[in-house]
Amino acid sequence: MSRSADESREWLEADGLGGFASGTVAGIRTRRYHAVLLAAATPPTGRMVLVNGFDAWVETPGGGGAITSQRYAPGALFPDGARRLERFDAEPWPRWRFLLAGGVAVDQELFVPHGQAAVVLRWRLTTPCAGAVLRLRPFFSARDYHALHHENPAFAFTPERTGERLVWRPYDGVPAIASFANATYAHDPTWYRQFLYTAERERGLECVEDLASPGVLRWEFDRGAAVWILCAEGAIPHPDLPLDGATAPGDVARCAEDLAQTEERRRAFGSRLQRAADAYIVRRGAGRTIIAGYPWFTDWGRDTFIALRGLCLAGDRLDDARAILLAWAGAVSEGMLPNRFADRGEAPEFNSVDASLWYAIAVHEYVASGHADAGDVATLRAAVDAILAGYAAGTRFGIHADADGLLAAGAPGVQLTWMDAKIGDWVVTPRIGKPVEVQALWLNALASAGQWTARWTEMLRRGRAAFAARFWNGERGCLYDVVDVDHQAGRVDVALRPNQILAVGGLPLALLEGAPARAVVDSVERALWTPLGLRSLAPGEPGYAPRYEGDGRQRDGSYHQGTVWPWLLGPFVEAWVRVRGGGAEVRCEASERFLVPLLAHLDTAGIGHLSEIADAEAPHTPRGCPFQAWSVGEALRLQQLLTGR
Repeated sequence: MSRSADESREWLEADGLGGFASGTVAGIRTRRYHAVLLAAATPPTGRMVLVNGFDAWVETPGGGGAITSQRYAPGALFPDGARRLERFDAEPWPRWRFLLAGGVAVDQELFVPHGQAAVVLRWRLTTPCAGAVLRLRPFFSARDYHALHHENPAFAFTPERTGERLVWRPYDGVPAIASFANATYAHDPTWYRQFLYTAERERGLECVEDLASPGVLRWEFDRGAAVWILCAEGAIPHPDLPLDGATAPGDVARCAEDLAQTEERRRAFGSRLQRAADAYIVRRGAGRTIIAGYPWFTDWGRDTFIALRGLCLAGDRLDDARAILLAWAGAVSEGMLPNRFADRGEAPEFNSVDASLWYAIAVHEYVASGHADAGDVATLRAAVDAILAGYAAGTRFGIHADADGLLAAGAPGVQLTWMDAKIGDWVVTPRIGKPVEVQALWLNALASAGQWTARWTEMLRRGRAAFAARFWNGERGCLYDVVDVDHQAGRVDVALRPNQILAVGGLPLALLEGAPARAVVDSVERALWTPLGLRSLAPGEPGYAPRYEGDGRQRDGSYHQGTVWPWLLGPFVEAWVRVRGGGAEVRCEASERFLVPLLAHLDTAGIGHLSEIADAEAPHTPRGCPFQAWSVGEALRLQQLLTGR
């Protein structure tokens, strides 16, 4: 295999609707989520894998060869296109160069137009070769993106043909697949069996799939570039993609204009992080929301409001921030915002104590930007008031303001904080009582609301006094992770975790200053900092897990037991800078020491993005989602904090 054919690095092309195309640099699909066309039937949910991939061969008078590879169980690679991969570039969209026999080079590129459940692929010869032909056999499944597909008699292979337009309707109730190409099509239905997805196997999941291939597309390079446009039927029309014409799609070479427009849009973003941010901001109904991560998350409340501060506020997307915050303003229920909207339209889940509080922080910072008009400010502040009132009075899962002004939360069997792993009935880190970061968020929300009403002033005063008196662990020189554990007065959790950093950095109001603040930052740096983020539990603590691997139970059991989280680097570095005075030299040192190593990760795992998590121990292998919103968002926020841009 070519050295360029890397299966560990992945690319992502998001459509702004919740759908996407993704794969590996090598072109070998290693996940069930790798696909050429994956569309959100009910944006941003109802995701369906429509076109998984394809096999392609270039035939030349000198011999040519395959330019794709697949892995089949138990591990065979066929055909051998990966060994011909000479070069891969991720900017401005994924592009591959293959070197064939006789020195013939073929360029392949793939991009997804923003706002359209479609994908465009183009192949060009970069060296002249008369008589060269491209043959391509697509692989379809038309399945839920979490599922796998297997050979069955119900798959409908035969397309509807109208000129150059082909439409497949594989199954009832699934979006049809529309195809346009300046190619000929020969119908030749067959099943390709036992594709092996190694990333799924490593995760202890079902990992073998059968795919349907209806026929073969054929292009002659003597006529110019080969172009293939795919879309989910019923997709929102894109002005340069003729998706609903009754005959041919017109001049397919029109895609060159669309390529130019897409490139211009992408180059308008000021940095790689800002371009990455664009993937997560998607449509929900008539509004906007934030996808928590690709390939398997949708929009989650907690993730949305943590990520929004970087993706939208630091990323100079204030109109998107406005749309997202206003859309969620009407979702407050008994003081709580949903933590998750289900993929299939089930009732929202309100199992988060902190999602609503992160919303209040995001509102505070958005209003401070000066972008909101008086009507928006009133709407957003009313939502924050409803959150605080609901929490103060008491709401679901034992969430209530206690007499000391702090916020108690938790009930058996429910995971309410961001450390939310649950396996069956086992909540791995229940953290029932008064978790430290929840107090930081609660007191910050009270302080923010105190700017427009005196209603919360006394509770803020009591809460700050109680925090200072009750959370300091003098023996270890840091903060307790939870006080009043299991709602038992005076019982404390002494585990050294990163949650305490939010009492010093990452929020507008720091709850600690001076020597205690410095001690907290030093403790966190010494025990928890890694180049990719903070460990979720210090080495040597009971339950510490050095690596995130194994089957679902093993992975979930280690999710917050040492596993590194890049998003936490934002609050940590902000705290690190604060306790050192925040001057230009300190910010410069922090940038070199913390930000530069983090940004180096943009060229590994999810290219141009930051991963969800990493192993606690070196080499800190990236794990989880390779494209994670709050990791990118906090990096953007940190970059602005340290560099001013």
